[in-house]
Amino acid sequence: MSLRYSILASGSTGNALYVESEEHSFLVDAGFSGKQMEALFGQIDRDISKLSGIFVTHEHSDHIKGIGVLARKYHLPVFANEKTWRAMESSLGVIPTEQKFVFNMETVKSFGAVDIESFGVSHDAAEPMFYVFHHSGKKLVLITDTGYVSDRMKGTISNADVYVFESNHDVQMLRMGRYPWNIKRRILSDVGHVSNEDAALAMSDVIGDRTKRVYLAHLSLDNNMKDLAKMAVTQTLEGCGLIVGEQFGLYDTDPKIPTILTAV
Repeated sequence: MSLRYSILASGSTGNALYVESEEHSFLVDAGFSGKQMEALFGQIDRDISKLSGIFVTHEHSDHIKGIGVLARKYHLPVFANEKTWRAMESSLGVIPTEQKFVFNMETVKSFGAVDIESFGVSHDAAEPMFYVFHHSGKKLVLITDTGYVSDRMKGTISNADVYVFESNHDVQMLRMGRYPWNIKRRILSDVGHVSNEDAALAMSDVIGDRTKRVYLAHLSLDNNMKDLAKMAVTQTLEGCGLIVGEQFGLYDTDPKIPTILTAV
């Protein structure tokens, strides 16, 4: 059995990724209430109590809203780096010390045959980091919430089998939209979120021979649309010589509906 995954939900209202091997299962972020998280797990017919751990990317509420509730109710270990722990502890409520684990940036933790590698991104959080899952020669990458994708990040995430990749906004929709200018400036900055086109340009540098699936994630409800994101990313990738639908598939994610459990 290889890794299997479901993007439980992705968007500006909340984010959560489920990954499992034959021996372990993992949740990256829980940006919804405990009840909503339980409903999402029900849609993929999986048991939250079986999780080997919850892995935190950063302390923003659309990534941690349900972590405290799930950790207490199901006695789950929670992994985050030290700065993220300090930034989010007051939001999570009391979690028993024996359930709190430090997972520092640019390190690897192993769970049986699964190696989970952490790497830093550029976002306005205490010490934001995302994850690469390695199992039996397969590689699954989650990268959202970054203002740009550096060469260092590209080196870590290159030539993965599956990418869950931020494609947050259409620049024109954002500039013309209802957000106040200080919020627009934050999103467009190097510690904000990548646009459809910038995401595609970064993808063009990391997609490799083994890449089979790319999921467009963390779409803004106000400043993007699924069809627009897919069209913009496809056009940019094809301009870089990468043929969507032939070399790899390009897929949507949803803010409320999980993707089907899929093997890497």
